[in-house]
Amino acid sequence: MVREFRYRGHTLEQVESMPLEAFLELLPSRQRRSRNRGISPEKRKLIEDVKAAKAGKGKGPIRTHARDMIILPYMVGLKLEIHSGKDFVPVEIKPEMIGHYLGEYVITNKKVTHGTPGIGSSRSSLYVPLK
Repeated sequence: MVREFRYRGHTLEQVESMPLEAFLELLPSRQRRSRNRGISPEKRKLIEDVKAAKAGKGKGPIRTHARDMIILPYMVGLKLEIHSGKDFVPVEIKPEMIGHYLGEYVITNKKVTHGTPGIGSSRSSLYVPLK
């Protein structure tokens, strides 16, 4: 049996139909504080782009640097490209992501893979026998 998504006791349809102020009351305190402090022009542009994409007027993928934007219910189902510091990483917004920040889903660093020691990699590698 597939489990129905609920955000703090409300179904996805109820959360989407709620006014923004009522939804903000459901968010944890850190996210409420972030929203109450205002919306930067970068976040405002992202909201306009998301609304245009939902209306079918969007062209191409939505790219953003606003990693500190909270995922709102009307963003569910969209594909955003979020900046990782080097490039844009595509992320599909799912209902379980509501209330989290966009930056939580894009890693900003990658695993370091060192090469094998050889000539010139360090002073100690001069003594590694070469086959």
